[in-house]
Amino acid sequence: MPHHHDHSHSHQVQFDNGRRNVFLIGIGLNLLFVLAEIIGGLVYDSMALLTDAGHNASDVASLILSLVAFWMAKKKSSPSFTYGYKKTTVLAALVNAIILLIAIGILGFESVKRLFHPEQVNGSVVAWIAGAGIIVNGISALLFYRHQKNELNAKSAYLHLMADAVVSLGVVVAGIVMSYTNWYWIDPAIGLVIMVVILVSTWNLLRDSFRMTIDAVPTGIELQEVKDIILQVTHVQQVGHVHVWPLSTTENALTAHVVVDDTLSFEKKLGVIHEIKHSLEHHNIQHSTIELQKNIE
Repeated sequence: MPHHHDHSHSHQVQFDNGRRNVFLIGIGLNLLFVLAEIIGGLVYDSMALLTDAGHNASDVASLILSLVAFWMAKKKSSPSFTYGYKKTTVLAALVNAIILLIAIGILGFESVKRLFHPEQVNGSVVAWIAGAGIIVNGISALLFYRHQKNELNAKSAYLHLMADAVVSLGVVVAGIVMSYTNWYWIDPAIGLVIMVVILVSTWNLLRDSFRMTIDAVPTGIELQEVKDIILQVTHVQQVGHVHVWPLSTTENALTAHVVVDDTLSFEKKLGVIHEIKHSLEHHNIQHSTIELQKNIE
């Protein structure tokens, strides 16, 4: 029984200088802003600023983890790690989600305490610092916009930074209201709103990264659709034992058994397999192993 195991490597993860620079700029901008929020929150006793600083600090950690993961993904395969270190991008995304959930617990607890025991806050200072956050997060999010459609870590960074910009807008409004009304309970209340925003923005990332970690079919790929794509290739008669899983946040792999017209020569059968692989590459499956069989049991 002929077997043809062929792994396509035409779509490797490209950690180019442009993407690296996007992460470095994003890390730098947000780290400076986190320091400003921590200082402002401590000096002016603002729970909203401290909570938002924790949120932004988790984003900085996420960006750093993603940067390290992309660097690891570039490392070549070895006899022990035959697919290289691509899976580190998935693990980074999962760790990012867990960090955010931990931040929710800690900051949410502090906000609830302050809600029952409000303390005086300088609303105008809170508004000015948060206003700077809108600019920093907005610029950072735009840096990731081009990459977020094709890569999970870039998408998570983009979504977090956009959420941060919206949260900063809320903090600005809260600061203005406090400066005119002295309703200091608004400060911890905004902290709780931030907690909800983190939870909502993190849930999809946690779900997708967990699915990737356990080698589930990647989001956006339907197994039946993959089978139909293979069956549409000329001379393919049957397909079975199809498995699809993520190698990284940008690359997917497949194994499948196929039955092709037995009257074809061996070379023509290889040509059919090449056509299958080519079709799969256009549907976000970059690495495929196809086994020829006489019958699918």
